[in-house]
Amino acid sequence: MRWDVDPAGAMLLVLLGAAVLAACWAWTRTGARTWTPISLLLLLASLAWAGAADLQVAGDAPRTLLVGLAGVLAVVGGGPVTAALFDVVDQGGTAAGDEDDSLEHAGELLRGGAWIGALERAGVVAALVAGWPEGTAVVLALKGLGRYPELRNAGTGAVAERFIIGTFSSVLWAAACAACVVLA
Repeated sequence: MRWDVDPAGAMLLVLLGAAVLAACWAWTRTGARTWTPISLLLLLASLAWAGAADLQVAGDAPRTLLVGLAGVLAVVGGGPVTAALFDVVDQGGTAAGDEDDSLEHAGELLRGGAWIGALERAGVVAALVAGWPEGTAVVLALKGLGRYPELRNAGTGAVAERFIIGTFSSVLWAAACAACVVLA
């Protein structure tokens, strides 16, 4: 087993590891407000570091660790970031008597969104790391086709709007995680 990591490559692994820890803490009720932005900043720092530094992460073990950290960060970190984005979108609340536009109502109509989002991010990061960007289109097509009956029968644009916002947020997060691997 060859372990060939220079200091710049080690720094990328440390940044991604710290981002994974922050993303895990962001799932707690008290940690969401603090750790979600920290995980986002650590991902951005990892992305900038991977793009700017001349890294050497060679050998099976370090590459596996790099791909594993990016994959776990994609799956675990995307949920709190998407929820935080929904909080920003819903800031100010809904109009009186307009409960059909609430985030909770959208969650009732689109059940399993957190799990579907995690699987979506795993599929996107796997496709991009494998060098098959077309796989992202396959993942999005499967998600859209699977949700189509619920979106068509929702009766309000708010549910479709949240579906689109959540999907874009999720895919962008996973793509940024995959870019850390591709750039290294």
